[in-house]
Amino acid sequence: MQRLFAPCLLLAVAPFHSGCGDGHAHDDDDGHAQGAEPADEEAHEEDGAEEDHEHAETPIGTITVGELSVELAQGHGAVAAGEEAHLVVKLPYSDGGATIVRAWLGTPDRTLSYVGLGEYAASHDDYDIHATAPDPLPADVLWHVELERPDGTRLVGSGKPLL
Repeated sequence: MQRLFAPCLLLAVAPFHSGCGDGHAHDDDDGHAQGAEPADEEAHEEDGAEEDHEHAETPIGTITVGELSVELAQGHGAVAAGEEAHLVVKLPYSDGGATIVRAWLGTPDRTLSYVGLGEYAASHDDYDIHATAPDPLPADVLWHVELERPDGTRLVGSGKPLL
């Protein structure tokens, strides 16, 4: 029974997976790659598509996460209820992608929020995160950013999105 349940669950959830469609894998909490599309790495680089930030990003400020000052920028325009939003997180240090970065729109308790997992972009030394805004948007909606360091320490901070 369990052998049938897992594939059925994957088929049911697959249409709801959102992202840039860039073909890059996203790691889950256990470090397993998800959403990778097979691609010819050399052809990908020749197209100039490797880790490009071709869409407009608007700086939305610096927030405090634990003892760190973290820079945020928002892409894809203003946040709208039920729509995908894009956040770029720039850490105050270069870690080569070793930190796990998560973000969500909404309230600190994540009620009705979809948590996005950051994808490290080496060419920009930052993390791209896509998350769907809750519908309806809470009156006090914020971007909440969680950093999980390689040692397992978790830090959380918040900042105002573009509305």
